[in-house]
Amino acid sequence: MKNAALIAILGASLATAASGCGSDTRPGTDECDPACGAGEVCMGGVCQVDGCLPGDREACYTGPVGTEGVGACTPGMRTCTGGGTWGICVGEVTPSMETCGNGIDENCSGQADEDADLDGDGYSTCDGDCCDSTECGQPALVNPGAFEDPTNMVDDDCDQIRDNALISCDAGLLSNSGEPLDYARALDLCQFTDEASLRWGVLSATLSLPDGGAIPPAANSRAIRDGFGTNNAPRLGSSLVVLSTGHAADASDANPPFAAFDFGQNMATTSALPADYMSANAGVLPNAPGCPPPTSTTANDAVMLTLRIRVPSNARSFSLSSSFLSAEYPEYTCTQYNDFFVILLDSTYAATPPNPTDKNLAFYEPPGMVGTRYPVGVNLAAGNTGLFRQCVNGPAGCNGDVTFQHTVCEGTTELAGTGMDRSDFGCSTFGGQMVGGGTGWLVTAGNVVPGEIITLRIAIWDTSDHVLDSVALIDNFKWSVEAADPGTVID
Repeated sequence: MKNAALIAILGASLATAASGCGSDTRPGTDECDPACGAGEVCMGGVCQVDGCLPGDREACYTGPVGTEGVGACTPGMRTCTGGGTWGICVGEVTPSMETCGNGIDENCSGQADEDADLDGDGYSTCDGDCCDSTECGQPALVNPGAFEDPTNMVDDDCDQIRDNALISCDAGLLSNSGEPLDYARALDLCQFTDEASLRWGVLSATLSLPDGGAIPPAANSRAIRDGFGTNNAPRLGSSLVVLSTGHAADASDANPPFAAFDFGQNMATTSALPADYMSANAGVLPNAPGCPPPTSTTANDAVMLTLRIRVPSNARSFSLSSSFLSAEYPEYTCTQYNDFFVILLDSTYAATPPNPTDKNLAFYEPPGMVGTRYPVGVNLAAGNTGLFRQCVNGPAGCNGDVTFQHTVCEGTTELAGTGMDRSDFGCSTFGGQMVGGGTGWLVTAGNVVPGEIITLRIAIWDTSDHVLDSVALIDNFKWSVEAADPGTVID
């Protein structure tokens, strides 16, 4: 009986030893107690997750799931390092852009030289789509019709360069250029296309009066500048667009030359207002809450830049920067004579957040005041909205029916050298005012449908008279892959 018991104990001991994890193991040995679980390796007496034994080799593959062994895609090999961790995968082939006509399935879709549009973005592999199925995370957003998002480490436009820098095209433009496409370039729109192409870009540009007719605007009403005044440099690139109800020039400019804004220049142009904009507003120009509506339905001393643009296939919205300055501040603030500045967008976008029904993106909606809209202009001062902030605080509206104290001016830095900074009495019998005021830089956004053709109309005009001029500076057009809240806010 004793012999049988000893044999049983000895057998159990041998079985334990065979497992490699005896009860007397300690850190620093190659044995673990209890035994390591699945996916663990015993290293120095400690179970390690994803560990390995130095020198071990195994197959590896880092491409998208389902592509290993399909077409040209093959696994590689990785070797365990001396520290017990796996090295890099060497020799693997993962999906790449399909080369048409070579009989090889480079994108590992299961079909060689396919010309199908697998991601439904309008571009096949043979059209230059570098991500038609499995080569990236969001194939439908990557193709030659996309714009390059410089922040996402993806070759969005399939030009074989990731996050390439924006191309500049606005250097050396003539200040008095009559070529409408130069104004697109000054806005930093540097890609041009045609009706037959699917690539995004500017299709056409025109300079006209707000009715869109054949009569051109006064040549002095528009200009391309390398800045405006002392402190208004371009927001992007080398140039910005200047549109004015008088001369598009600051106090030191030429071609066209400066003309005082407070005297007002009669540019001898008159046209109907944009018909769709007026129809959406029941035939009455909108004004700031509490201010009388303009009585005129014609645009005086006007200029309008119209751009037709094919939207990039990955764009959901756009934005541009603007600054509005006017000699109507402070005397004619909140009157029916105020100059108008509009950015009208024609788009098929019908989702949320919605674009405005009257198409004008140049409006401000104060926080918590849904449906209360202030058109961009001098009457932003009427509600002390905080958007008309380059000015001198004090009485305003003294030449109209609504007088008030404007209290949210932040300074006059951006008026310096513009001509709006010249001394004037304004609404004060003691002087100390300036010829005009301004908003400072704002940013306006609107939503679009990827790949559609939009029309953008940017216009300024004088209402009811030909005096007291205003200026709009516009620059820095940008696309975004995200939808925006349409409207205008401080830049």
